[in-house]
Amino acid sequence: MSFFGLGKLAGIGKPKQALSTSAAALKNQPPLFLRKSCALAHLVKGSFKGVVQQPKYADLNEWLSINTVEFFNLVNMFYGVVTDFCTINECPTMSAGPGTEYTWTDTQRKTIKLAAPQYIDYVLSQIQTTLDDEHMFPTKAGSDFPKDIRATLCVIYRHLFRVLAHIYWSHYVELLNLKIEGHVNSVFAHFISFAKEFDLLDRKDMAPMSDLIAFYEQQGIIVS
Repeated sequence: MSFFGLGKLAGIGKPKQALSTSAAALKNQPPLFLRKSCALAHLVKGSFKGVVQQPKYADLNEWLSINTVEFFNLVNMFYGVVTDFCTINECPTMSAGPGTEYTWTDTQRKTIKLAAPQYIDYVLSQIQTTLDDEHMFPTKAGSDFPKDIRATLCVIYRHLFRVLAHIYWSHYVELLNLKIEGHVNSVFAHFISFAKEFDLLDRKDMAPMSDLIAFYEQQGIIVS
């Protein structure tokens, strides 16, 4: 997706002058990403409705899979940009704002609390394995997608949303310092627009970012 101008991200390092993130300064203040000047920083202007709609002659499952791979690559890349700031000490839980903490379910169905970098590493690794599975996401001509592909996609989108929500709530100041908030805002709006267009996320899943989503809907950026 060349319109995101991702080439500009090459060589990004730690910011030279960090914005203050002290608890005292931010207490009772809305998160940075909800400030109008921050929320309206975008590389893509206008609605994403036309961008996410299925092309007339495209197979639905192929359209879903192509975009899913692209979203995974983008989320993976943007998390990589802030990974130096997302440490076990700085992010001891996988949180996404007040009252939202995600837990990991292991192979024995046990619920485990993980630090954000561990959780995200598990999530991204699991998604990569799924996308590489020829049975789930066939690449050979004439191969069919499995009947349960939508359920798999919903799990992937739920996990990708959680990574994005954590970046917004815990690392948005780093995005501002690196001057890439417009990139991430555009990816987020595109991601949510696509998920809404094809019913890949439940409303409850999007709750941690509901205020920003509502703002983008008011602005006509996200069109349900």
